[in-house]
Amino acid sequence: MKDYEVKVLDEKDHLFIETLKNRGISRNVATIVTYLMNVDEKSSHEIEISTGLRQPEVSLAIRLMRNNSWIRVRSEKKPGKGRPMNIYSLITPIDEIKSYYENKIYNKCRGPTSVITNLKVMSKKVPLTPSK
Repeated sequence: MKDYEVKVLDEKDHLFIETLKNRGISRNVATIVTYLMNVDEKSSHEIEISTGLRQPEVSLAIRLMRNNSWIRVRSEKKPGKGRPMNIYSLITPIDEIKSYYENKIYNKCRGPTSVITNLKVMSKKVPLTPSK
């Protein structure tokens, strides 16, 4: 049997995850971002063990992070046979990730606000006809 050292998230990390979730980041992405901030690089299996997330949750969050170019992925050959492991590391500063979600929330709210503003402008231009 092998001994294996694993870093796990503490109370401070969980508070940080909650803060990220309040900015619109999904729980899984917030958890992985927080974990990768505290380590240099880890495989998806190590991320699963350390964060308590399941493999599909990790895969979906990693895919979103890859699509946004927030993480670096490198392949590492395991000893013996088998597929190489992907090793992930966070390359985007957390402030940029937070800004991405803040802008997303702002743009989402701006749409209905602009519609209301347009309605107000249009209602001032349209003369009211007196009812008989």
